[in-house]
Amino acid sequence: MAGGNWSTTEGQVLPGLYMNFEAAAASAIQPGSRGTVVIPVKANWGPVREFVEIGSEAAIREVFTSGDMGGATAFTSLYLALLGGPKKLLAYRLADSTAAPASLTLQDGKAEVLKLEAKYPGSRANQFKVTVQPSLGDSSVKELKLYENTTLLYTFGIGTGQVDAVVDALNQHPSNKWVTAVKLAESQSPLANVTDTAFTGGVSGISGVKNSDYIEAQNALETREFDVLSLDGVTDTALLQSFAAWLKRVRKEGKKAIAVFGGAAADDKAADAASKAAARSALFNHEGIVNVGTGVVFGGTEYSSAQTAAYVAGLIAGQKLNESTTYSAAPFEDVTRRWTRSEQEVAVKNGVFLLVHDGRQVKALRGVNSLIVPGTGQNSAWKKIRTIRVLDAINADLQRSAEETYIGKVNNTAEGRLALIGACKEYLRQLASSGVIESTGFNVELDPDYYGPSAAHKPEPDQVYLHWDAKLSDVMEQLFGTFYVQ
Repeated sequence: MAGGNWSTTEGQVLPGLYMNFEAAAASAIQPGSRGTVVIPVKANWGPVREFVEIGSEAAIREVFTSGDMGGATAFTSLYLALLGGPKKLLAYRLADSTAAPASLTLQDGKAEVLKLEAKYPGSRANQFKVTVQPSLGDSSVKELKLYENTTLLYTFGIGTGQVDAVVDALNQHPSNKWVTAVKLAESQSPLANVTDTAFTGGVSGISGVKNSDYIEAQNALETREFDVLSLDGVTDTALLQSFAAWLKRVRKEGKKAIAVFGGAAADDKAADAASKAAARSALFNHEGIVNVGTGVVFGGTEYSSAQTAAYVAGLIAGQKLNESTTYSAAPFEDVTRRWTRSEQEVAVKNGVFLLVHDGRQVKALRGVNSLIVPGTGQNSAWKKIRTIRVLDAINADLQRSAEETYIGKVNNTAEGRLALIGACKEYLRQLASSGVIESTGFNVELDPDYYGPSAAHKPEPDQVYLHWDAKLSDVMEQLFGTFYVQ
């Protein structure tokens, strides 16, 4: 999908819809709903370097295990993201070169004839145990029971126990999510009986994961459709800068994603936490990057702002076009440090997304991104997460519609351009009816800089230039009143 920004000095090569969003005097195009979150994670089980959709806490336990032992981050990051309520959550497991699956070799009484290997690398499978024994109902056939510690995962009927029958029984069973059977040698004898024989050799590949592994994941992320990105609690400045630079590039090229980052637990609770968080925002200073400044307490456990970023990513992705994160209630018991009024003001002015405890509950303070100094063509509206979500949603919707209905399909004639303009106006009408933009004053027309007797430029035969106008709508965030006492 080609798209992104355009300029008169840079010719575009690929067909596509190229959109610039700029602030007009007191108006701008507004908000959008973006539903998919993606998080690179480390885990003791599960597919490596693959995108896996996670829809529930149970799914996290099934795909990646229920705990974050040995440096794993999958459960915490994904669970916090789910608390935010995204429409879709994708996990991408990272592992170093030492990652290996656990395995177990079984004999027929004379030689090793079958190897059972865990389906995924990781230490979880070191807890797997196998029992091979005659069936209680029929001693002429055998069963292979697979346990995780003392929990029975599944009982496989393996017939008389010959190696070929076992391979078929395990590898072709639709409920087998744990092991793969590999024949090592021909044998006409049944498998020898064993009891609680353990798998060994499983390595999770977590300790050696480096910044380069995260940076390599950027290539995979670039080929995947998602709307909000977070990391699994990492706080290394160089890595965050790398992701910030990557995000700025792909956004310019048309991949309108938002990233959510945070800081270390020690910074969250430091006396100068406000200035540390503000410095992090200054490092990013971009409308597509959200910087979380506070950690949270949930279930008696403290989570850093870098970990809490996963929750904020889920919160952003789960909202509708006409909603805002400002004052959104959070499920946490407390924050790891309660900021003073003056510190909160510093945060909002310096692009820090805060979660605060108002004496009754934890909630988001104001839905701001890390943009501190608006760039060319931007104004203060670009500092709002809601604004960027809408611009991104409009860009994505129009890009998809243009590719499916107009690009390469409609003649670039007066009639064709009128049809395109009519479809664009109808789209804006739908946004207006949802309260995303103001219901009056929006318009789409041919750009007068390119059409008409006074046009400064002449479009090529396959080019169409449109001029859009829409007035920003927003939620009420500041209410002012004067109470007159008689």
